[in-house]
Amino acid sequence: MRNTMLLTLLLLLAACATREVLIAKSPVVPDGVDLSGQWLLSVDSNDTNRTLADAEYEAAGGFEDLLGERPRNRRSGRGRRALVHVFLETGERLRITQTDFGLFISFDRAVVEEYGFGEHRQANVGPILAERVSGWEVDGYVIETLDREGGKLVERYVLADDGRTLIRQITIYDGDDVEMSLEQRFQRI
Repeated sequence: MRNTMLLTLLLLLAACATREVLIAKSPVVPDGVDLSGQWLLSVDSNDTNRTLADAEYEAAGGFEDLLGERPRNRRSGRGRRALVHVFLETGERLRITQTDFGLFISFDRAVVEEYGFGEHRQANVGPILAERVSGWEVDGYVIETLDREGGKLVERYVLADDGRTLIRQITIYDGDDVEMSLEQRFQRI
């Protein structure tokens, strides 16, 4: 009896330590919300693209020391970097096209990302695979990308100032730790 209880407790603890699973988002567009338009990064957000570029550079191993050893992750101390950085696109100009079924986001006319409302799929950049969900939460569009090691990228797009401002919130998690969090503001042009 005692061994059965111990085994049950161990199984419950193991279940709690399982990998995170993303929850699907709503495919239903909130009434009156249309993110479509051409958007220019606000002057007060100019440094955010540099912050993102530095984070991507570090995630790719750009700040390794001369011996090739990676610096330990300052927040988690695990020495591993979230791979989800490769799924993050940046730009000073966004063009968003919203259809009945999804969003197309063009970053500086160079990269176009497509997101289906309510999607739950596997995404990849080269050999790096991740689970992705996207859809509507309240009045914003949310994209969550989870890599196989537990790194998670969360992007949220929401309108402000009667639709004249687009706010993009970006958070990258390394497990439960917030590795980076910032907000970008874009003005309609």
